[in-house]
Amino acid sequence: MSRIGKKPIEIPQEVEVEIQDNEITVKGPKGELKREVPSELLVSQQDKQIIVSIKRETKNSKSLWGLFRTLIFNMVEGVVKGHEKKLEIQGVGYKAGIEGENLVLTVGYSHTVKIKKPDDISFAVEKNIITVSGPDKQKVGQVAAEIRRVRKPEPYKGKGIRYFGEEVRRKVGKKAVGAE
Repeated sequence: MSRIGKKPIEIPQEVEVEIQDNEITVKGPKGELKREVPSELLVSQQDKQIIVSIKRETKNSKSLWGLFRTLIFNMVEGVVKGHEKKLEIQGVGYKAGIEGENLVLTVGYSHTVKIKKPDDISFAVEKNIITVSGPDKQKVGQVAAEIRRVRKPEPYKGKGIRYFGEEVRRKVGKKAVGAE
């Protein structure tokens, strides 16, 4: 039995939930999210709660049960509060800015790197911190990972783009051989 899967999901007042066949749609003030539910699971709405249960027992049904309860919870939370990831830029001359709707990064290459703004995602830049926010947690994390991939933090000086609060393991550089 899944401890996470058993918990019901509370539906806030400003959220509408539609369950049709194998698809769940969640609408709220920050947007609308849809997700297809596997045939092994049953998603139902009772009063102001969403309940996920196993429809038929298969090899994967127990693992999917807790996973989909969490995914639906993230959908409900995303359309109410939204999700965000913060990235930090470190390095001399490294900076970020917003040009139109796109994110522009100057991170030590001979050219600037432009990242297109996907639907439902917004960028904010404050000094050396980039904030990626939107209702879909998976999409926010994916866009943040793509931004980080432009210039990963390097282990010698720590320069690059990292998640806010991420610790980069530093290496010791070469040491000069002493004259004997």
